[in-house]
Amino acid sequence: MRILLLYCSIINVIVFILAGYDKSQARKKNRRIPEKTLFFMALTGGSPGLLTAMLFFKHKTSKTSFIVKFVVILAIQATLIIAFLNYKK
Repeated sequence: MRILLLYCSIINVIVFILAGYDKSQARKKNRRIPEKTLFFMALTGGSPGLLTAMLFFKHKTSKTSFIVKFVVILAIQATLIIAFLNYKK
């Protein structure tokens, strides 16, 4: 359990930093981090970090396609968590 908590903490910090860096690069019109990378990081447990970064940096909040894909990832994760918790009963 401690390893899972450590993993989630690290992945969320990393995705938060990556999203902040991507926002910085966007402002400078420099090379950006691919959306696929941000989605992959969110899918592997970093969705709270990405959501926090989106709100904190106001990053990708007006891009509908990004938000839709992110919500799908959140729905998949919520479904898996609920299924896991019901299985444990």
